[in-house]
Amino acid sequence: MEDLIACAGVTKRFGALRAVSDLNLSVPPGEVVGFLGPNGAGKTTTIRMLLGFLNPTSGSCAVLGGDLRRNPGLRQRIGYLPGDFRMDPGMTGEDLFSWFGRMRGGVNRARVAELVQRLHLDSSRPFGTLSKGNRQKIGIVQAFQHDPEVLILDEPTTGLDPLVQREFLDLVKEAADRGAAILFSSHVLPEVERAASHVVIIRAGELVTASAVEDLLDRIRHRLELRFARPVPRQLFEGVPGVVAVEVDGRTVVITIDGPASPAMEAAVA
Repeated sequence: MEDLIACAGVTKRFGALRAVSDLNLSVPPGEVVGFLGPNGAGKTTTIRMLLGFLNPTSGSCAVLGGDLRRNPGLRQRIGYLPGDFRMDPGMTGEDLFSWFGRMRGGVNRARVAELVQRLHLDSSRPFGTLSKGNRQKIGIVQAFQHDPEVLILDEPTTGLDPLVQREFLDLVKEAADRGAAILFSSHVLPEVERAASHVVIIRAGELVTASAVEDLLDRIRHRLELRFARPVPRQLFEGVPGVVAVEVDGRTVVITIDGPASPAMEAAVA
């Protein structure tokens, strides 16, 4: 199955600064990939190359099998939410949804109304009068309103309250279930793990890891505090896979684990 989002050995330099270095990334249909890294890691630069806003120094980017710089018509099949979503402060959300709809071949009014209702958005107010959270909701609606085949979302939950975040993650899951390929940029792992099946992590423009979310979580170091009915010997956790440190204080044991916690939990109840 052909990847709908792909970077192959892509590098971007700004003078002496190398913002992205030899990055490989792919998203097939029906999958959500979390794109993780600290601020300044190169996530937004990569997204701008995918969308044809920046030219790679080397390597290649493709969306829907094409280069958007040479195939601008493909943009109608993409939903994009930039990290700093802006529009004319005098325009309302309704104005924007109609404008984007015309660019994409028509406005699905029922779909727009559904999204507005689900996100608890008043789309009749001018953009310049809205809070950061409500401006972000408008950005989400315009990205999802045409049920695109590809969604590229740069820090999409910025400014959203927890209930709206949950609704947004439901929208992401529904889009993946209908076959969309979704690249979800964030610097918050717990947020991404609720939505994504795979993650790509970059730091200083270089790939750190690319793996299934479950595999990544298994590798994260855990610190667990266990309380027993009676004092326990330190030897209880000796030789248990993944246990790298043990602290015992009477009936309380604090263990540090690399990888899955299940072997330590099995030792605790043995």
